[in-house]
Amino acid sequence: MKKFLTFFVCFFIVFAELSYKVQANNDPPSVSADSAVIMDAATGTLLYGKNEDAAYPPASTTKLMTALLTLESCNLDDVVTIGKNPPLADGSKIYLYEGEEIKVRDLLYGLMLVSGNDCAEALAEYISGSCDKFAVAMNKRALELGCKDTNFVNPSGLFNDKHKTSARDLALIMRELSKKPDYVKIAATSFYSIPSTNKFPHARPLWNENKLIQKSSNFYYPGCIGGKTGYTVQSFHSYVACATRNGRTLIVALLHDKNKTFFPDSIALFNYGFDNFDWVKLYSKGDLVTTYNNRGLTVPLLAASDFYYIKSKTDNHIPNFKLKNQNLNLKFFNKGDTVAAGNILLNNKSIGTLNLKSGTDHNFKQAMQSTLIPGLHVKLTYLIPAGLIILGAAVYTFKKFHLSK
Repeated sequence: MKKFLTFFVCFFIVFAELSYKVQANNDPPSVSADSAVIMDAATGTLLYGKNEDAAYPPASTTKLMTALLTLESCNLDDVVTIGKNPPLADGSKIYLYEGEEIKVRDLLYGLMLVSGNDCAEALAEYISGSCDKFAVAMNKRALELGCKDTNFVNPSGLFNDKHKTSARDLALIMRELSKKPDYVKIAATSFYSIPSTNKFPHARPLWNENKLIQKSSNFYYPGCIGGKTGYTVQSFHSYVACATRNGRTLIVALLHDKNKTFFPDSIALFNYGFDNFDWVKLYSKGDLVTTYNNRGLTVPLLAASDFYYIKSKTDNHIPNFKLKNQNLNLKFFNKGDTVAAGNILLNNKSIGTLNLKSGTDHNFKQAMQSTLIPGLHVKLTYLIPAGLIILGAAVYTFKKFHLSK
């Protein structure tokens, strides 16, 4: 009997501990950064947020925007002639020389792997003519990406009390940058050697400071495809990274970390995001979403694109589709034209908008018929000629009356 009781108590303790661990896994991990997010790269959905819209100085994570504008503006084989200012840059650098000729590709490796501030300034001057003008372009692009709490004043992230962004905004910038194959190739490189130039006869060896992609590191994270660290005394530590698993890509952004725990915190956030949320395909392109019915007009409405959404693995609710108010009766369109849109709602919250294509043609004659009062059954073939006759008679009478005066 004692053995049975002992076994039962042990079993109960183990079971309770396992149940607690499973339940605890549903809770987001605690992180030391003052602003943090997990974002789904495909949809832009936030899976977790901590002061996600609070603006902080981002230090060298600023260079993600510098890299984005470079990849959008330049060819990797373009040759940059270094001006007098980049060699004087403060902080980390690869030690460029005035008059040195170096490819954009090599400057990007210097920018992303070792956070070269001289590389950032060289690219900014090459693209915009000056760092100040480049900052204007940075802020313009940030607004286009949906950033609402960002103001950049330099391309490197050196501290300035007006130079700030939020974890959400940094994730949005990384979301766009991670679409660039050249960025992924550069950011996932452990080691790169910049070849000799006209001003420097030796190769410049570069080791990637992002430990999540270094297989020899204790923080190596399989699936990490890029990241950027940042630090200044005033800004504290910041980090942004993206990782893939089973076809999904998540982005983690951490800002204003006083304890320098951004690597383990990022791993915990990635695991939380991948383990607790599903990426669900609600509609495939061409699927029948709904049918428009009004005054005898029937139009099958088809999904104009695939639609995915993110849901917690414990949430069994099914999204609802709500067609936006619109009158298709007076529109003329062909099969395949985009004619409408609707909101996708989950738990009474919008999770996205879906454009809809028509599954049939709708011409002038059909439009006129669909606007007539139901039950009159007047045919356009009789209505239009009759109207023309009446109009002609009215014009004839009017002219005759005025001529007789």
